Amino acid sequence: MEDLINIVGLTVVGMVVGFLLSRLAFKRSLNKKKQEAEEHRQSIIKEGELTAENIKKDRILEAKEKYIKLKQEFEEEANRKKNQIISNENKLKQRESHLSKQIEKNKRSEAEMESMKENLAAQMDIVKKRKEEQEKSIAQQVAILEKVSNLTADEAKQQLMETLKDEARTDASSHIKEIIEEAKLTAAKEAKKVVIQTIQRTATEHAIENCVSIFNIESDDVKGKIIGREGRNIRALEASTGVEIIVDDTPEAIIISGFDPVRREIARLSLHRLVTDGRIHPARIEEIVAKTTKNIEEEIIEIGERTVIDLGVHGLHPELIKLVGRMRFRSSYGQNLLQHSREVAKLSATLASELGLNAKLAKRAGLLHDIGKVWPEEPESPHAILGMELAKKYKEHPDVCNAIGAHHDEIEMTALISPLIQTCDAISGSRPGARREVMDSYLKRLKELEDLAHSFDGVNKCYAIQAGRELRVLVDAESVSDKEAGDLSFTISQKIEKDMQYPGQIKVTVIRETRAVNFAK
Repeated sequence: MEDLINIVGLTVVGMVVGFLLSRLAFKRSLNKKKQEAEEHRQSIIKEGELTAENIKKDRILEAKEKYIKLKQEFEEEANRKKNQIISNENKLKQRESHLSKQIEKNKRSEAEMESMKENLAAQMDIVKKRKEEQEKSIAQQVAILEKVSNLTADEAKQQLMETLKDEARTDASSHIKEIIEEAKLTAAKEAKKVVIQTIQRTATEHAIENCVSIFNIESDDVKGKIIGREGRNIRALEASTGVEIIVDDTPEAIIISGFDPVRREIARLSLHRLVTDGRIHPARIEEIVAKTTKNIEEEIIEIGERTVIDLGVHGLHPELIKLVGRMRFRSSYGQNLLQHSREVAKLSATLASELGLNAKLAKRAGLLHDIGKVWPEEPESPHAILGMELAKKYKEHPDVCNAIGAHHDEIEMTALISPLIQTCDAISGSRPGARREVMDSYLKRLKELEDLAHSFDGVNKCYAIQAGRELRVLVDAESVSDKEAGDLSFTISQKIEKDMQYPGQIKVTVIRETRAVNFAK
């Protein structure tokens, strides 16, 4: 029993001791956690203080930078205003100096005027005295005449005036009748004589250009080279020049078709160079076409210079000379424009010489009267008005400008040579075989067709071929996708149907080509 009690007592004592020990350990653990929490709190406070200090320093630096910037701007503005004030002061000083000089000059002028007034007053007194003396002498003579004729001066004057009026009326009436009768008899005869002599003295050509050029070749074997494998050479040539190359059964000949004579000439010369060289492939074709185009521009200038030298027109502006050269490749109602202008220039000079007017100005105006037709920008104003504006721009004589602008009655004729230019233009265009209005309207329609396609974004080049039955449009591959190319073809065709009048149908072909070019070095 005692052992049991001892065991129980020991157990109780052990539990008490364990409880006390665990309580002690819990207190220690709790104290340790409190200490750690305090340390953590202190570290957070320190970090917050450091962060606040850094933010404070950053704000101070930003404020200092802003202050410096504002200070610099203020100083710059102050310096600018200061310089402006100094400049204004200098201007005011200059104005004051100028005004003072002007005042001194006016004072001197006033003194000179006073002196002149005094001299004039003295001269007027002398004139007045002489006039009084003459009046006295005339009065004495009139009195003597009145005594002799038994008439007063007024009565004698009235009788003399009536007599002179009657004689003048009779003579003038008879003279006017004679002049009118003579003018009626001779005016028409002389006018016809002058015009006929002018026409007869001017030699002209009567050939009319068309829309086809013939390129002759030595043998039909060359045709295969020009066509190329699967037609790639001829397609490249048509795409580069904008004309249609027709290779048919015609022996030793290739037909170049196109409404623009410049393009036909470029294609013809390019073909000649390619056939002579023998190397015919798309890259070579593009190179030759580019060189030929540049040569044509030089040839245009040469044609203009040769024309003004042949006609003896001197001092023409280089730009006007270039436009004169462009006339060689344009037509007016089927009549070559350069030939027409040369003809009008010669007719005008001859007619002006017959009438005693300035032949040089007439010849100059006759050469330039259609210069507005070859201006490349195609403005909306009539070609006569455009030509007049170009002539004014390049400092031509006012009579020449008026003759150019008035030859189709767009403006009033103020120069004597203006009706001559209009007459000679009509003479040149109305002679048999000179013009064909159908050709001009046809060319105008093809030009409008190309301009319509050019108005769309992404279009690089466009050519009307097949006598206007096909429109080929070359687009930029980077800005127009394959799908957009199809949409563009449809849009252009719809706009043609809406805005233009044409016979039959027009095929619209949009060509999109991507090229990758690199160089091996």
